Amino acid sequence: MTLLLPLLWLPSAAQAHSTDWSETTSVLPALAYALVWGAYLLGARRCRPPRAWRAAFHAGMVVGALSMFGPLDSWAERSTAWHMAQHMLLIGAVAPLLVLAAPLGAWRAVCGRWLDAPARAFVRAGRRPLACAAVHAAAIWVWHAPGPYEAALRHEGWHWLAHASFLLSALPFWQATLRPGRRRALAAAMALLATLMHTGSLGALLTFARVPLYPPGDLADQQLAGLVMWVPGGLVYLAAMVALVARAWLRHAGHAAVPAAAAAPLRTTPPPCDRARRPRPRGRAAA
Repeated sequence: MTLLLPLLWLPSAAQAHSTDWSETTSVLPALAYALVWGAYLLGARRCRPPRAWRAAFHAGMVVGALSMFGPLDSWAERSTAWHMAQHMLLIGAVAPLLVLAAPLGAWRAVCGRWLDAPARAFVRAGRRPLACAAVHAAAIWVWHAPGPYEAALRHEGWHWLAHASFLLSALPFWQATLRPGRRRALAAAMALLATLMHTGSLGALLTFARVPLYPPGDLADQQLAGLVMWVPGGLVYLAAMVALVARAWLRHAGHAAVPAAAAAPLRTTPPPCDRARRPRPRGRAAA
C-alpha cells in the first residue's frame, strides 16, 4: 500500500504546473519514487536491516511522498509559505531520515554490485562536511533567488530539478553531519553552524523584505515563508548541532552512560546483505 502513495495525487500534481508536458513529467518522478521504495522493500526482505532503520526509511519516504505528490505540491504553487514548507520538509525531514535509515545495503541486495560505485562516491562526499555544506548552501540560495524560483513554478522540469537539487545536496550533508566520527566532529559542527546561520539569514531576508520577491506577490505570505525557514528550519540544524556536540563531549569525558551505538559513526558502507552460509549443526553423535 505504501507504494501507491506517490501515485494517488498524480492528477493534482499534473495540474499544478502550466506546461503541455506536465502530465508526463509528473508521472515519471512518481513512478521512479515508487520504484526506489519497492527496491528497498525487496532488499529489506533479504538483508533484514534493524527495525529502527526500516522505520526511519518508511517515515522519510511517506513524508517525501506527501510533500512532492500530495496536495502540498498544489498549495506550494499558490503560496510562498507552503512552498517553503515543502522545501524544508525535503531538506530537514526526508533527507536526515533516509540517512539514518542507511538504505544502501537493502538497495544493493536488489541492484547488485553496480550500486557499489555510486555508494562509494556518496561515502567519499560524506567525509567532507564543509564541502557538503557549501554545495547544500548553493542549492538553497540558487533556488530561492527570484528567477529560479519563478522558473520552478512555471515549468515542470525546473520544478523537479529543484526538488532533486535539494535532496541530492541534503543527503551527503546529513551523512557528513549526523554521526561523522571523532576526526570530523569539529568540521561537522562547523558545517551545521554555517548552515544554521545562512538559512537563518535567508529566512530573515524574506521576513523583513518590504517588497514581494516571488509570485504571486503576497508580501505577508512571503514573510510567513521566511519565518518557516528561519524558525522551524533553524531548529532542525540547531538540534543536530546540539546532539553532535553533546555526544562528542560525553565521549571525550568517558561517560559510561553513552551507548556504543550513539557514539559510533553512522554506517558509511552498505551492510552486507548476503548472509554467510553457516554450517548447519550436526546431530549428536550416537552414544
